[in-house]
Amino acid sequence: MTKKKNWLTAANIGLSIMDRYITAELIGPLLFGMGLFTSLGLAIGTLFDLVRKVTESGLLLSIAIKVLLLKMPGFIVLAFPMSMLLATLMAYSRLSSDSELIAMRSVGISIYRIVIPGIIISLLVTGITFLFNSFVAPAANYQASIVLDKALDEIKPTFKETNIIYPEYNEIRREDGSKDTVLTRIFYAEEFNGQRMKNVTILDRSQEGVSQIVTSQEATWNISENKWDFFKGTIYAIAADGSYRNILRFEHQQLALPRAPLDLAKRGLDYDEMNIFQAQEYLKILQLSGDEKKIRKLKVRIQEKISLPFVCLVFGLVGAALGLRPSNNSKATSFGICVTLIFAYYLLSFITSSLGVLGAFSPFMAAWLPNLLGLGAGGFLLFQSAK
Repeated sequence: MTKKKNWLTAANIGLSIMDRYITAELIGPLLFGMGLFTSLGLAIGTLFDLVRKVTESGLLLSIAIKVLLLKMPGFIVLAFPMSMLLATLMAYSRLSSDSELIAMRSVGISIYRIVIPGIIISLLVTGITFLFNSFVAPAANYQASIVLDKALDEIKPTFKETNIIYPEYNEIRREDGSKDTVLTRIFYAEEFNGQRMKNVTILDRSQEGVSQIVTSQEATWNISENKWDFFKGTIYAIAADGSYRNILRFEHQQLALPRAPLDLAKRGLDYDEMNIFQAQEYLKILQLSGDEKKIRKLKVRIQEKISLPFVCLVFGLVGAALGLRPSNNSKATSFGICVTLIFAYYLLSFITSSLGVLGAFSPFMAAWLPNLLGLGAGGFLLFQSAK
């Protein structure tokens, strides 16, 4: 009865007191969830591997700790949505089980008004997650890789050292009117030292009726003329019947070919090490190659960088809607429900992401479908609770 009287007094003074009260109820579980889920992620995803490197590879403990700290932002990104679900589920479940929701509704406060503090906090956490996921975590992951590689004497250059392959495709129209994608040029370099391509072979079918093979011992990109300089090589012109039509040997030859093979060779970042702008720049390079599968995969990953932070809003709504339903859930029960929902959501995300890479879904749908379904489910549950 004491809590009910407090709510009656709060309602008379102003709804801002209720907002502060619910916010205080949310902050505790949110911080607890951040610590719990971040720790679990670090332990499973990084800590065990670092311990093995310390004991088996002689990695310095100070370096291991530094790498662990650099890896932390990536796991914080994953912990934000899960913590938001746990916070709203536990906070609103406690209000429901202690009959405080009944007290609030008895003075005319609607369910929709009660969930507003949870939604506002979810939006704030969404913005923080976006900054971490798009900028902080990629930079930290890249630095962690550099520190670890240097410590283990496995320094990897920021370019691809061997077997650089860059295919170019073009769309052609067949006699029956159908369209098809064909390989028009393939660029291959056996080695790349950061400045020069070595042992280069180019198969060029870009001009109709003309095919040629270019081999060269070395090739460099001429910045001033935006062309490739080839050194000590041979150009083989191939006739329609497959025979050599002409053979030209050269010491130095310039060819107006795309710069993309150089950009592709210098690209050494993984998907989780690229911020959103770097990923979009890399997409432009891939689009020149015409490799549809890699292009689709990168498009899906870019959309996921944007959609992942909004999982905080989805989980916040779903957690609040479930917590508002009349029940006597304990903290252990709430945590169990939280784990089940997290597993189901990320399983669905994995499936839709894979279908997006395969081309069954558009990149947008592959990344956003779980969020849309989650918002729909949360809205439906909230509507049911408001009846």
